[in-house]
Amino acid sequence: MKTGKVFLVGAGPGDVRLITVKGLEAIKQAEVILYDRLANPKLLEFAPSDCELIYCGKLPDRHILRQENINDLLAEKALEGKVVVRLKGGDPGVFGRVGEEAAALAHYQVPFEIVPGISSGIAAPLYAGIPVTHREHAESFAVVTAHDKSAEGKPKLDWEGLVRGVDTIAFYMGVGNLPYICENLIAHGKSSSTPVILIQWGTFGRQKTLQGTLQDISVKVTEAKFSNPAIILVGNVISLREKISWFEKMPLYGRQILLARTGESASGLAKELMEQGADVIEFPKWKKTKLPVELGNVKDYDKILFSSPESVNEFFEAVIGKGMDIRKIRADFFGGSSKSINALKERGFIARLIEDMPQAGSLLVVGDNDKNIIENADYLITSEKELDRKFLPIFQRMLEEADVNTMVFPNAAAVGTFTEGLKACNINAFELLKNVQVVCMGQQTKNAVERAGLTADGMPESATREALVEYLIKNPVVGER
Repeated sequence: MKTGKVFLVGAGPGDVRLITVKGLEAIKQAEVILYDRLANPKLLEFAPSDCELIYCGKLPDRHILRQENINDLLAEKALEGKVVVRLKGGDPGVFGRVGEEAAALAHYQVPFEIVPGISSGIAAPLYAGIPVTHREHAESFAVVTAHDKSAEGKPKLDWEGLVRGVDTIAFYMGVGNLPYICENLIAHGKSSSTPVILIQWGTFGRQKTLQGTLQDISVKVTEAKFSNPAIILVGNVISLREKISWFEKMPLYGRQILLARTGESASGLAKELMEQGADVIEFPKWKKTKLPVELGNVKDYDKILFSSPESVNEFFEAVIGKGMDIRKIRADFFGGSSKSINALKERGFIARLIEDMPQAGSLLVVGDNDKNIIENADYLITSEKELDRKFLPIFQRMLEEADVNTMVFPNAAAVGTFTEGLKACNINAFELLKNVQVVCMGQQTKNAVERAGLTADGMPESATREALVEYLIKNPVVGER
């Protein structure tokens, strides 16, 4: 059997768009991915649908897989002839133990490549408005582990060298040892008034910062109950933050949005929300199987509603395959979302949203096997959709680490599929959405939410991305800035 190959990939610091091109290419060809807690799980959606996903997350008090087991598993999967990706948060060479993994692969004579990533020690400060070097404030920069493998976990560092020779110091995952760090820096000559900032979940929309000095930061951290994952940055360059902070000024910064998803791929709506500074979790993840399509009396309907952009393509593939003259279809076309409208537009058809669809006339809904979109309609099933169950535990972990404050239903079809997905996760929709702002894209969607027994807090003026962003800006959640 031919030996496979392992890619040891840096996933970047959190923002899914910060992965390298080469890292993303590795994920797209992977047959097995072993991923860490700090690698953004959204990256896994770029993997092939049949890719095996193995969680290797580590917390201070427990390890899902120990490092020795990870080393052996990488070699084992590659020796089966598979393309394996080891996906690690930040850069694999910066406290990522990539040296141990690479040495184990070399021992087993398994081919491998190391793909660098953006380190959180540089990226998190930049997202907080702090360059780690500056000609007037900092000519040197160091990344330092804030704990070691000793019983006490306190790092044995050249404190004097750090104080004398380094202007900006980034300590990784050191919240628990913060008093020890501050005491040693002051004891070895660092001024007690030196600025310190902690950056939690850097580059995510949930990013939080806490600023102080070596003298008072430990007390502030205790009072704020600040925790890892966080970068501790020490140095006078932090003073630049007041002038060049940018990420926290984005319109949707602080929004942690749960977006109901009906299609297989990531939505353009999610991308737009992220570009405005929000954290977005799309749920659930679906996989589809195309079905043979019998068009029947499709020419006789007054209205045809396409439930998804995929359904548009599946419908016209069937029309072309059957040799039907599209001009004989007299129906007006409608889309369940703006994505469906755009898919029809690409094929030369002007369509309107479901919100603008008149009540009168016969209706055919084209889409997958979800028949909860609209009552009193006929359905043309073009594909069978089912939950991608391997993503359910991933979603549960994402929810545990997030603090969702906004729920967005983009269309009526999303309501049933969302609640179905939650049931598979043993999550109660009412409990999950308690104290969460629920936003609906259009009246039909609002009606579907209320039929499901959920409370809708409002909706934008129109079912467009722009209108949604404007609505969220004008209607902040409790606790937002």
